[in-house]
Amino acid sequence: MKLWQKNSNVLKEVEQFTVGNDREFDLQLAPFDVLGSIAHAKMLAEVGLLTKVESDLLIKELKNIYDSIQQSTFSIQHNVEDIHSQVELILTEKLGDVGKKIHTARSRNDQVLVDVKLFLRNEIEQLVIAIQPFFELLQSQSDRYKDYLLPGYTHLQLAMPSSFGLWFGAYAESLTDDMITLKSAFDIVNKNPLGSAAGYGSSFPVNRTLTTQLLGFDDLNYNVIYAQMGRGKTERIIASALANVADTLSKLSMDACLYLNQNFGFISFPAELTTGSSIMPHKKNPDVFELIRSYCNRIKSLPNEIMMMTTNLPSGYHRDLQLLKEHLFPAFKILKNCIGMTGLMLSNIEIKKDILTDEKYKYLFSVEEVNKLVNSGMPFRDAYKKIGMDIEDGNFIYNTALHHTHEGSIGNLCNEEIKMQMQKIIASFPFSKIHKAVEGLLLM
Repeated sequence: MKLWQKNSNVLKEVEQFTVGNDREFDLQLAPFDVLGSIAHAKMLAEVGLLTKVESDLLIKELKNIYDSIQQSTFSIQHNVEDIHSQVELILTEKLGDVGKKIHTARSRNDQVLVDVKLFLRNEIEQLVIAIQPFFELLQSQSDRYKDYLLPGYTHLQLAMPSSFGLWFGAYAESLTDDMITLKSAFDIVNKNPLGSAAGYGSSFPVNRTLTTQLLGFDDLNYNVIYAQMGRGKTERIIASALANVADTLSKLSMDACLYLNQNFGFISFPAELTTGSSIMPHKKNPDVFELIRSYCNRIKSLPNEIMMMTTNLPSGYHRDLQLLKEHLFPAFKILKNCIGMTGLMLSNIEIKKDILTDEKYKYLFSVEEVNKLVNSGMPFRDAYKKIGMDIEDGNFIYNTALHHTHEGSIGNLCNEEIKMQMQKIIASFPFSKIHKAVEGLLLM
């Protein structure tokens, strides 16, 4: 079944090529397609394009379809083009001419826009839910290991003393900025395109404000052309937000691979969390972190993929946009899996004590000795030169005691302040408003 088909049939090869993997990905859109249709049917009755009886019949059957989706008994038939066609087919089979009226005053273009936005909105919420316990783990490990020192590096050369409190805490704060970009992306998603039709509006007196309220959107995509232009742009913005989270995980994973290396030897993991070699019995490989690094680097390429797929497209709908689902949708599951596995590994990390007592790390304390001279009254440049000469002459004397007190330093991690930042960002997501709207639709 094709919503656009009239009296001629499309060549089988053309049909297979144009439909592609759309049915598979449309199953992920199914519950959101039904929610959009319920809101649309409600609105059509409000503006007089459906009778109250017709609207109630449609909504009742749509709820039945929604239940079948939730129970995993729903499917898209092999001869049906997409989720929109399947839902309309079921409604028509159940309700006859009343079922055919569901598509009044909308196009597949704005229908899929609504579906995708509702899907992305839900996926962002699930990602936020996954990030929260991971953030809390990083903060708890930061507090637990705040006195465990390790070398800090610049250019991969020994630089200054660091701590595992700083290291864990750094990635926790990185997630707060990642969450800000997720919220920004969410704000772009949370605008209603329904009613833009094929991108040029409709002569029907639709009430777009009503569907916005019914679906729990914060606002409209007002201009109907821009509503369609948002396809591709929205996905790219979401991909960029995902890429930020992925970048945090990728960098953390690279650190973990280095620190587990025997030449560093800062951390270890239980044998059941690492893998071995087929010929080297001593090996404990960080395969989990290596795969997280690679998965996340692949996600980091996603914004560019979407950018290239939509480059030089003029305004209006184009079939190119169909392929965006294949690239973006799986990224959410992959990223959530990576967050979960990183959390598993860091929950079981074993950290070496007294790393910096090894004399090979003595030059990490050169800045501390410079600062001591400055505090005693010596100009900084003279203190720097003196310690440098002591190092060159083999006369460098140091002390491993540290006294860092400023905000965000080894002795003042500011984890509570970072926690408050994260809580503020999470609280700004209007998830409860959305849940209330969806519950209201399903209770009608």
